[in-house]
Amino acid sequence: MNPMDVLKLATFSGAAPNVSDAFTMNGQPGDLYRCSNKGPFSNPILPSLPAFNDTATATAFTAKFRSPSHAKVPLEVDENLFFTVGLGLINCSRPSPRCQGPNGTRFTASMNNVSFVLPRANSLMQAYYQNLPGVFTTDFPPVPPIKFDYTGNVGRGLWQPTRGTKLDTAKFNLIDPPIRNTIGTSPGGWVAIRFVADNPGVWLMHCHIDAHFGTGLAMAFLVENGVGELQSVQPPPSDLPRC
Repeated sequence: MNPMDVLKLATFSGAAPNVSDAFTMNGQPGDLYRCSNKGPFSNPILPSLPAFNDTATATAFTAKFRSPSHAKVPLEVDENLFFTVGLGLINCSRPSPRCQGPNGTRFTASMNNVSFVLPRANSLMQAYYQNLPGVFTTDFPPVPPIKFDYTGNVGRGLWQPTRGTKLDTAKFNLIDPPIRNTIGTSPGGWVAIRFVADNPGVWLMHCHIDAHFGTGLAMAFLVENGVGELQSVQPPPSDLPRC
């Protein structure tokens, strides 16, 4: 099955993706499944890997990552944001083909218990710089709404996030940390990100797994115009084609 069809079905139904169809390559689920065609790579020898939730091993491995050169890490921090990422459920007002999750709900993902909703008519950038009302709010919570064991079990109070389009204005390696725009975390793990917000605009932070992004695993930073050179968003040209 086409992976995009699997994604579209999960997005429509609110249920989990069809795993048996999603994990295929060229229509085959791989040499470890009996239904695969025999090929030149049958009976592969697999390395011994840690368990998927072995956070200690994953942390020890990722802690070795270094930038190949000295990194210009900002030392003065004037904004601190604490985000948690989770998977929850959205209640449906009535039974529907679009509510095929557990007990007639829809699976939804969130950051700080807010499941991100993409605007339908205008972009976030357009809404901000043209002062269009009703597209987003600026009250994204800078910390989790409920304190809990962030690397352990999650309480029922966070099983159902709210929906919205909201923006938000230990010891760390400050010498040669990896400079990246994408990073992964292990189950029960965490990551610290530090950056200078001097590029004006609306910047989306989201999961790179399409199914997760579509269920709301995202938020956006709103960086206002600055005073330095190239620190202000230029208006679009008058002859810019409309979408």
